[in-house]
Amino acid sequence: SAAGRRFRYLSRPGIRDRPGLTGTTVGNMTSWKEFADAAPRIATTFVRRHTATGNLCMLGTLRSDGFPRISPMEPRFFEDELWISGMPNTTKFNDLARDPRFCLHTATVDTHVGDGDAKLWGVVEDVQDKALHRRFAEALYEQTGFDIRGQEFEHCYRADLVGASAVEVDDGHLDITVWKPGESEHVVRKH
Repeated sequence: SAAGRRFRYLSRPGIRDRPGLTGTTVGNMTSWKEFADAAPRIATTFVRRHTATGNLCMLGTLRSDGFPRISPMEPRFFEDELWISGMPNTTKFNDLARDPRFCLHTATVDTHVGDGDAKLWGVVEDVQDKALHRRFAEALYEQTGFDIRGQEFEHCYRADLVGASAVEVDDGHLDITVWKPGESEHVVRKH
């Protein structure tokens, strides 16, 4: 389970020496399937917005100088997990190799948030499993026609979630749904 992966993250060389991580723990981490079961309202909003934008999301990472970076990307759902993968040798993936923390936000242009929006945050793990890469490439080809079959994957990041939120406008109110591992999602209504 994702909760067991927490210890691999915390034991990575130098992880506790990074700014903002000294004395901190990540807490329980959750796979996409575990998250979708525990927070169905947020998961539904994320999937709806992800689909509506052609899978486009905005990925937040930390640059080597500590400043945030925002990058467009297309995360994928595969084998009950959320995967952050893409073109090799990009700065966003270099960021994740150095510091696996991320934030993923559904892309929106609607200032009234009529269709909602969602944010996920967590850490990634670079899964170097060639059989999984082959299955992923085959599924991607079947779904999109984009052919990366037979190519080596420099990085293939599985997302483990440590928190999420979604906003929706409901009957003139702004509903903010919040979730953390081990807790039920709950709604905060703003008037």
